[in-house]
This record gives sequence, structure tokens and C-alpha cells, in this order.
Amino acid sequence: MSRLDSFIRRMTAQRDILNHICDAVKELEGPVIELGLGNGRTYDHLRERFPDRRIIAFDRAVGSHKSSTPNPEDLVIGEIRDTAQKFTGIGAALVHADIGTGYDDKDAVTLTWLPELAAGLLSSHGIVASGLELDHPALARLPLPASVKPGRYFLYRRIE
Repeated sequence: MSRLDSFIRRMTAQRDILNHICDAVKELEGPVIELGLGNGRTYDHLRERFPDRRIIAFDRAVGSHKSSTPNPEDLVIGEIRDTAQKFTGIGAALVHADIGTGYDDKDAVTLTWLPELAAGLLSSHGIVASGLELDHPALARLPLPASVKPGRYFLYRRIE
């Protein structure tokens, strides 16, 4: 599969999952956390889906389109591993993490801290959607929408 086709599949899976969990997230209190702002496309989608919800985005640097850049009070710049730790216990309704690189060695390093971070950011019964598989005792895997191929994206709910 070409890298373009792989990108399209990943973005389609991301959109389908976020749309799939939208109603469940709306039933929960707390902000939405976007780990990895990137270009801002997903942030823009989240903002459209949750117009009355605070959305806090994290990234190493601002690279988003001007129309998809959060207000300064909702944008945290720096190493996500470090900056997001300060928000542990915030009780997020949703954590979205699309920070995988596609390089197994680099993603293995991310997976040493991302599962604990995601679980720590979530409220009880909060939901995490991730491009990387998260292994954490407080996270229970949720079924994916039928349109998403297993292993393409991952969905969990905090059980504690």
C-alpha cells in the first residue's frame, strides 16, 4: 500500500472513530485533550463536534493552519511527555492521541509513557482514541466502528 493510501486510511479511521464516540463523549463532563496538534485538522473536527467544550491541544511546536490553531490559553507547546503531565487529573472526557511516527523504535519509546499519561488525563469512564495501542490496567478496549480495520486505530474507556 502506498504511503498516500495509508495516510487516507488513517485519517478516515480517525474521523470515523471520533464521529462514532461523539455522543458518548457528550454525556461526560470535562475537557477534550488533543495530544499532537499537527496541522490542526483533527482539532478543527473536534471543535466542530464539541463546540461548547474546552479543547486543550499539545504539540512540540505550532505547525497548525491559522484557522485551526487554538487560543493561547488552550495551546500547550513543548515536549508532550513533559507538558501534559501537568494536566494529570484534569478529568478529560476524551483524550485523542495521534502521535505515532510509523517507526517502531520511536513509537516504542512513546509507549513507555503515553498509556500512563492518557489514563491520568481521563475522567472516570473517559474515552481515549489513539493511533498507538495502549496497554494500561485502567483502560478497557472498546469496539471499533465497522469501517475501521483492527490495528489501524485504538479505542479505550477508563474503567476506574
